Amino acid sequence: MISAEKNERLTRVGPGTPGGELLRRYWQPIAASSEVREVGTRTVRLLGEDLVLFRDPSGSLGLIAERCPHRGCSLAFGIPSDRGISCPYHGWLFDTTGQCIEQPAEPETSMFKDRVQTPAYPVQEMGGLVWTYLGPDPAPLLPRFDLFARPNVLRSIGFTMLPCNWVQVMENSVDPVHFEYLHGVFGDYNLSQTDEPPTVGPGMHHTKIGFDEFEFGIIKRRVVETTTEDDDAWKIGHPVVFPNMLKVGRDRWWQFQIRVPVDDTHTLLWWYSTVDSGSVPVDQPLDEIESFEVPYQDEDGRPLVTEFAAQDMMAWVSQGPIADRTVERLTTSDIGVTTFRRILLREMDAVAQGQDPLGTLRDTARRDEIIDLPQEGKHYFQNAESAALDVLRQPGTKYSPLKDQFIELYCAPEPSTLTTSPRS
Repeated sequence: MISAEKNERLTRVGPGTPGGELLRRYWQPIAASSEVREVGTRTVRLLGEDLVLFRDPSGSLGLIAERCPHRGCSLAFGIPSDRGISCPYHGWLFDTTGQCIEQPAEPETSMFKDRVQTPAYPVQEMGGLVWTYLGPDPAPLLPRFDLFARPNVLRSIGFTMLPCNWVQVMENSVDPVHFEYLHGVFGDYNLSQTDEPPTVGPGMHHTKIGFDEFEFGIIKRRVVETTTEDDDAWKIGHPVVFPNMLKVGRDRWWQFQIRVPVDDTHTLLWWYSTVDSGSVPVDQPLDEIESFEVPYQDEDGRPLVTEFAAQDMMAWVSQGPIADRTVERLTTSDIGVTTFRRILLREMDAVAQGQDPLGTLRDTARRDEIIDLPQEGKHYFQNAESAALDVLRQPGTKYSPLKDQFIELYCAPEPSTLTTSPRS
C-alpha cells in the first residue's frame, strides 16, 4: 500500500500538480485529423483544461482556451479565419498564440488588446492524429514512433472514454500476469457460455517476468509455460512508452494504446491499430481515417466480458474513478507496477528540478527519424489460429469500419493489390 498523499501525487493531472506538470512535458493526441478536416471547431478537454481545437480556412490548426477572457463566452462557437479565431459574442480575435489582435468595439487607437492573452498551445498532425503540447517553451520534438510514420501500413483509429484515472490504466500495462487469469480463466469462462471458442487456452502460466528501462520507457518481458528465454517475448519483449502509451502486436498486426488523461477521473483511450502490407502501397489519406468508438459495456451498462479489451477496461473502471492504493496488498508479481510508480515519481521530481523527463526528444537531427520501438515478433499464443482469432477480436479490428480489409491483409500472404476504403 501507499499513503493517501502519494496516491494524490501519482494521480492528479491539473495545472500545477506534480503529475500534471510531468504530463505537460509530452505531446498528447487529442483528436483524429478527420474530426477537424474542414474549417470549424471542436471542444477538447485535456489535463483538466477545457480547450477548443479549430482549423482555419488556410488549413492550419489552432488550440486555445475555451472561454473568451472578455466575458467568458465559449470559443467553441468561434469563427475561424486566416488570422485565428474570433469570439461570437463581441468579435475579439485571437491568433494561434492566444494573443488578442482585434477588439472591434474598441477605438482604433486602443492598445488594450495588446494586454490580453489567453492560453493557447502548439498543434501538429502525425499519423492521422492531432497532437498538442501543454508544457513550457521550447517544446520538444514530437517523436515519430514507428506505427505513426511507417509507409505501406493500413491504419484504423478507435477511441474509448473511460470514467477512471489514467494511472490505473497504465498499471495494467506493467502487470503481465493478469493475462493468464483475466483473459485466460475469466475470459474463457465467459466465452464458454457462448458459441465462441476460447482464445487463450492452457499453458499461459507465467514462470518469469522482467522490466528494463530504455530510452523511451520500459520494456516488458515474460516467459510462460509454453515459451523459453530464447523466445521473442523474453529476448525482445514489448514497450511501455513513458508516460502513457503501450505497444502490442505480432506478425504484421501492431497497435498503440494511448491513454490520454482528460482530467483526474477520465481517460481518453486511443486504439491505434495497423497492419503492415509489406511492399504493397496503401492508398489511405491520413486525414480521412474516420475514428470510431470502441465500447467497453453493452447498452445495459454491463461489461463486454467476452472481449480482451473490455475485460481490461472492466478491471480499470471497477477500481473506481481513482483507485484507492492505500488499501491494496502488493506481492512479488506486482514488480512492474511498483517499477512504473517509482519511475513516475522520479520523473515528477526531475521536472520539479527543471530537468527534461524520460523520453524527451530535442535533438533536431532526429526530427524526421522514424523511431523503431523494440517489439516481439512471435507471440506467446500457441498457434497461428489462436493469434488470428485474437486479432479479429481486438477493438481496433472488430469495431473498425476497415475490419474486412484488416482481416484480409492480416490473414493472407503479402497481397499483390490492396483495396482500402478509408470512408467506409
